[in-house]
Amino acid sequence: MVFSSLTFLFLYLPLTLLVYFLAPLKWRNFILLLVSLLFYGWGEPVYIVIMFVSIAIDYTHGLLVEKYRSDDKKARWFVAQSVIFNLALLFFFKYGTFFAENLYALTGILIPKSVELLGVTIPLWGVPLPIGISFYTFQTMSYTIDVYRKDAPVQRNLVEFGTFVTMFPQLIAGPIVQYKTVAADLVHRVHTSENFALGARRFCVGLAKKVLLANSIGALWEECLAAQGAGTLTVLGGWLGLAAYGFQIYFDFSGYSDMAIGLGRIFGFHFNENFDHPYCADSVGTFWRRWHMSLTTWFRDYLYIPLGGNRGGTVKTIRNLIIVWFCTGFWHGASWNFVLWGLYFAAWLILERYVLRGVLEKTPKVLKHLYTLIVVFVGWGLFAMVDLSVCGDYLATCFGGGPLWSAADGFRLRSYAVTLIALVLASTALGQRLWAKLPRRAEALFTPVLMGLSLVVCTAYLVDGSYNPFLYFRF
Repeated sequence: MVFSSLTFLFLYLPLTLLVYFLAPLKWRNFILLLVSLLFYGWGEPVYIVIMFVSIAIDYTHGLLVEKYRSDDKKARWFVAQSVIFNLALLFFFKYGTFFAENLYALTGILIPKSVELLGVTIPLWGVPLPIGISFYTFQTMSYTIDVYRKDAPVQRNLVEFGTFVTMFPQLIAGPIVQYKTVAADLVHRVHTSENFALGARRFCVGLAKKVLLANSIGALWEECLAAQGAGTLTVLGGWLGLAAYGFQIYFDFSGYSDMAIGLGRIFGFHFNENFDHPYCADSVGTFWRRWHMSLTTWFRDYLYIPLGGNRGGTVKTIRNLIIVWFCTGFWHGASWNFVLWGLYFAAWLILERYVLRGVLEKTPKVLKHLYTLIVVFVGWGLFAMVDLSVCGDYLATCFGGGPLWSAADGFRLRSYAVTLIALVLASTALGQRLWAKLPRRAEALFTPVLMGLSLVVCTAYLVDGSYNPFLYFRF
């Protein structure tokens, strides 16, 4: 699916752009809808029906909420129906297997994988996960809630609503786009050469992040994980692996977000930023205000604040944080390691708010930054390793449960030294600051050269390389 998706972008995007910009303005949403459905169908033809059903349910429920606005009880019921449908869809595909297996492990009750009804086999669990379902169900669910809250206008045009749900730039891996942020663009977006140029440049930056940086360091994480399996992992090797995975997931996901934001800009949409140099944060709280911002914003707006946020006193605030972070972890995957990962960060956020605040205020910035990176990279260990016994052994090695270092670590450091330096520098705003200082003439000269070079090199890597995962496709 990964290679197919990128192949689609390279082979069909030029044709899509040609047809899109030659078409009259009134047809452009329809063209974008068709292209987006083709993009999703390229990798998930079986699940295209689910996309249609999701669009139909939330579109009609938005209209019903608006129609019965004067009857708050009915309006709330239609919002609830939309939320229940989306959560049920997500539960069936993403969590059915998890609950069936854990129910059997705890009680011995075995839920059959399917039942026969009128000669038709109906699956109950074990169905493959549709790509991107966690993203587009959250998008459509937020639409009816925002219509009820009067935070977004009701959409009466089915094509425009379908375009919002299926926009291929961010359909399968985010960022999560709330309808209220693109409602105006769906109707009155402006296409300019400046927007096109900015979007193309952002797309090239994202592609380079993913292909040249994320893929390159991902191999180091695989080596360290294999060393753990072979019983040869050291303390240094363990931390190298955690750092490698932390860089991989950052440049993988932020790279995809950059590509999505860039393509959206080309088509006239303004998606919100999803990352803001999170590894420069000096606290765990700041890190989560900079990482996957569209998801943290979603949980803040639709779960944390409705639960009461921090308005009900210390006990209720702690309760709300635990609920939100349990859901955040579980949203990422139907596995106990994701739940533990969410609760791990809930604990650190609670500690920072109620225990460590005074200490952190007096701590030098460099030490706060180091503390944050250690907490975050340990968290990535919980996130990456589904098998909790493997995870426990790996983290135990990192904290002294093995030799300090080995000759293999020296070899890995020499092999990946240039890549690691590039990753560290690319994680900061240094490149942007240096670029901003360039004279306009130099910027105009270097931009197309660097864009062309990045496209050529990335294409060569994609064609030649066999290691090309997109980590967030599974969510």
